[in-house]
Amino acid sequence: MNEHKLGKAYEPGAVESKWYPYWEGKGFFTADNSSTRKSYTIVIPPPNVTGTLTLGHVLNNTLQDILIRQARMLGREACWVPGTDHAGIATQARVESHLLETEGVTRQELGREKFLERVWQWREQYGGRIITQLRRLGTACDWSRERFTLDPGLSRAVQEVFIRLYEKGLIYRGHRIINWCPKSRTALSDEEVTYREEKGSLWHFRYPLEDGSGHLVVATTRPETMLGDTAVAVNPEDERYQGLIGKNIRLPLTDRIIPIIADAHVDPSFGSGAVKVTPAHDPNDYEIGRRHNLPMLNVMHDQGAMNHAAGAEFENMDRYECRAAVVEMMDELDLLEKTEDHIHQVGYSERGHVPVEPRLSNQWFVKMQPLAGPALKAVNDEKIRFHPERWVKTYRHWMENIRDWCISRQLWWGHRIPAYYCRQCHYTAVSRETPAGCGQCGGSDFVQDEDVLDTWFSSWLWPFSVLGWPEETRDLEKFYPTDTLVTGPDIIFFWVARMIMAGLEFKQEIPFKDVYFTSILRDDKGRKLSKSLNNSPDPIEVIDDYGADALRFTIIYIAPMGQDIRYSNEKCQIGRNFANKIWNAARFRQHHGCCVGDWTSLDDLNQDQLRPDDKWILERYDKAVAAATESLAGFRFHDFAHAIYDFIWSEFCDWYLESAKSVLNSEESAGRNITLRIFDYLMAGLLRLLHPAMPFVTEELYHALGFADEEDSIMFSEWPRPMAPEIKERLGIDQETARQVEAKFELIRAVRNIKASYQIPTSRKLKVIITPKGSEEEAFLREDPVSLEFLLFASEVEIVDDYQPEGATGTAVTTLGAAYLPLDDVIDVEKEKERLLAQEEELVKHIKNTRKKLSNQKFLDNAPEEVVEREKDRLNQMQDRRERLREQIKVLSG
Repeated sequence: MNEHKLGKAYEPGAVESKWYPYWEGKGFFTADNSSTRKSYTIVIPPPNVTGTLTLGHVLNNTLQDILIRQARMLGREACWVPGTDHAGIATQARVESHLLETEGVTRQELGREKFLERVWQWREQYGGRIITQLRRLGTACDWSRERFTLDPGLSRAVQEVFIRLYEKGLIYRGHRIINWCPKSRTALSDEEVTYREEKGSLWHFRYPLEDGSGHLVVATTRPETMLGDTAVAVNPEDERYQGLIGKNIRLPLTDRIIPIIADAHVDPSFGSGAVKVTPAHDPNDYEIGRRHNLPMLNVMHDQGAMNHAAGAEFENMDRYECRAAVVEMMDELDLLEKTEDHIHQVGYSERGHVPVEPRLSNQWFVKMQPLAGPALKAVNDEKIRFHPERWVKTYRHWMENIRDWCISRQLWWGHRIPAYYCRQCHYTAVSRETPAGCGQCGGSDFVQDEDVLDTWFSSWLWPFSVLGWPEETRDLEKFYPTDTLVTGPDIIFFWVARMIMAGLEFKQEIPFKDVYFTSILRDDKGRKLSKSLNNSPDPIEVIDDYGADALRFTIIYIAPMGQDIRYSNEKCQIGRNFANKIWNAARFRQHHGCCVGDWTSLDDLNQDQLRPDDKWILERYDKAVAAATESLAGFRFHDFAHAIYDFIWSEFCDWYLESAKSVLNSEESAGRNITLRIFDYLMAGLLRLLHPAMPFVTEELYHALGFADEEDSIMFSEWPRPMAPEIKERLGIDQETARQVEAKFELIRAVRNIKASYQIPTSRKLKVIITPKGSEEEAFLREDPVSLEFLLFASEVEIVDDYQPEGATGTAVTTLGAAYLPLDDVIDVEKEKERLLAQEEELVKHIKNTRKKLSNQKFLDNAPEEVVEREKDRLNQMQDRRERLREQIKVLSG
């Protein structure tokens, strides 16, 4: 795999299938926990075991891969720990659906033990798909350390954390209002509920007073919950209801009598100022119920149907069917005062995609406030830095208003809660194994809690559990705390905040130093990429079409920090064309033989051996190295991509490579060898700069050009560094030389534009006469006449103090001086004048029509602003074009 001849075109599929098995087989991704090098650690945000690669994963993992590969090149012991999440609700739902479709059985029919066997079988068969896909992307993960959140080691960490928090009084079990998903039939944390604005109705019901003296009007968006009302509340300061406080209501559709109570929580300005109180089905009502010691009446089954407490005629009705029935019956009883359209926020289960039901339930909770304080301080004190910084405000707001975390889930797939109940006295024991005896009654018959823990309860331990905690392992000592977390802002509460809390609580150290929040991916229409909109491309298909490097580079090239990304597959042409550009530059170098001299350093050269163009490209390369390095240090991946792209495309390939041809095509060997050496120095450096973003093509070219031994890899080469000032001084690399070379390129562009404006083929060589601006400019132009003539594609370059044009002559005035192209013997002057005059005539017609449109007040009043502006821009462009045509015609007129 060392130096070899490159094919005409870059074929990413062949290159990718060659190098990834080589890297992995050689153990190049495996970190050494006994190394004396400073560590650099990233833990992957574990994708769901049910998942397949999305463009969101591509962005996230490309950024992590860039950081880990650069750290290795900077001499760090780089460790990137991969793994997958067991994804409790998603995986259980997937397997349940699979069993029902293929075998026609439910998990209840199988039983817990048999069902879990099937889930593990499913995980073995399908769970590794996303890991395989991550390899296709080129990720340098340490696969020897791959983890799964239900691995024995991680399961032990989960159990240990639960027990320690319980013993500390930070985990408790209690009846609380929680978010219930009727589809998954499990409790959810507040963070697992997403809100959608929906058009609904606000029903106003009359509730009769028990004594028959009148009624109170209450309003609700969920009429079915009235069957669980246990009071009506009014504000104690509301004068309208002073005489009613303490009286009773006869609750319609039931045979229950409920009190009228006073509570300061009630807003007198909302509706009638009287509110129904359903403590078992509303979080605010629950708090009112606790304050007033009201009954908590649960009127729903776990699947969202009404239960016996709702009344015999409503039992087993779906909640929405019951809603319609309640409204109809209240109307028939003349107790429906009015119905209003109402726009409100409806909470949806993030996984079940159905409206959640606030429900009183016996669940396990973590007290979050004691854990939140240190975690908030770590970010406020900038021990942990967020990129972009604006997410600190979001984090701070959530942490300052944190609520207890509901951690129990009514599922079978997951970490079972290590709580055991004595069948005799119902004593609760939290322990690492089934208790031998009851500490309260002496009994020995225990049953373990049926529930499992929230998936995030294992994920919040990820940075240290994957390294072996609670054991004090070598990995933990070497690689914790980790360095950088790359994740989406949508899980800042689910995961980022909780990991910070867990790290400080159980390791007394922050889990990472920097958090980079990725951008949202949208299509060209601005819509968020999603399967439901059918606008989310399959990354594997994109890789098949364009190559992994093209996808990786494109996605960072189009992604400014903190801004949404407008993605389309066609944009991957940016990355593909860039890979081909570099490939062709390498082929050009191969054409001129093998490496000459020491390409790793230019320290032994001096400025007399370098051409101005050499000094210029080295100055530009030095700036590109600094810009790329600073951009990555600041997590500005977009700037990093543009710094390298602009240097390679616009400076190295477009100018220096062309300039080098003038030397490499000559017979003079000393100058030729120095140019080849500089070319190799630059090529090796730019491949190393680009390697973290485009690992496959850079590895291929690094070997093909002889920069790496057969058993070596570019990933272990040194990250380029800016030249030392004394080296730059010895080589004559300075701003003034760079400015002069830039001015030379400006002159060359101006001459090329003259040829293009008169439709002279670029391949036709013309005589060019240059009158320098002064003696300094003249000395510079005479320093390298070979490259000047070559880049101008001139038959002859004449440098004179003064020149008076005769006949048709193209002229360009630049900062270096004026350039002249005699045209009399080059073009048919009269015919060219006719062509340009015809163009001007046509242009005048368009200018006249556009002016007429812009003077039409009706058009100005009715056309969209952007259309008017577009017409104005078009007029300006046509007027500029006409001026240029007139100048050209003037030149031809002698």
